[in-house]
Amino acid sequence: MLTTIVDYESGNLHSVQKAFERMASETGAGEVLVSTRPEDVVRTDRIVLPGDGAFPTCARALRAQNGLFEALEEAVIGKGRPFLGICVGMQMLADLSHEYAPTPGFGWIGGEVVKITPDVPGLKIPHMGWNDLVIDRPHPVLEGLETGDHAYFVHSYQLHVGKQPHLLAHCDYGGRITAIVGRDNIVGAQFHPEKSQTAGLRLIANFLNWTP
Repeated sequence: MLTTIVDYESGNLHSVQKAFERMASETGAGEVLVSTRPEDVVRTDRIVLPGDGAFPTCARALRAQNGLFEALEEAVIGKGRPFLGICVGMQMLADLSHEYAPTPGFGWIGGEVVKITPDVPGLKIPHMGWNDLVIDRPHPVLEGLETGDHAYFVHSYQLHVGKQPHLLAHCDYGGRITAIVGRDNIVGAQFHPEKSQTAGLRLIANFLNWTP
């Protein structure tokens, strides 16, 4: 079993790689590979797409890698390989982002990425630090996670999903903030599971052993 973490120079790959390698070893989930090669994405059993920074920058960086987006589409949409997007890697699942300039996403989970606008005066943006998850819908990747578990967030924009069944979990920060989305073989986490201690490692372990 092979899990490929996609390297397109827009993610904190060291901590992501270490967390996935640890949980793959503990759960017997096979090998973890970090790669920029489209052929590795196509042949892998499951895919992780991290992302840090601004949506337009990440989207450009990904599409600048020759054949990489096409390989993702072939593996995830064509072959149904399990996919996990992290932070901006999750936001890129959307139809469109409004960060700085309108930028198309993958269109794999309908919705748009918009700036966080808290209803509570004084709440700072970016939304940064620990927050409690609220589980909205059961999902195999959320097995063992409960409302109240802590996750670590760093972001100024969030994905507003177009269909409520695609919202798996949220948190509260002067209003509802999308935390986890999913449909079919695709899931995405706005928070950083690799930095979220027990809850994050549990989500990683679940993903590594998930068969949609």
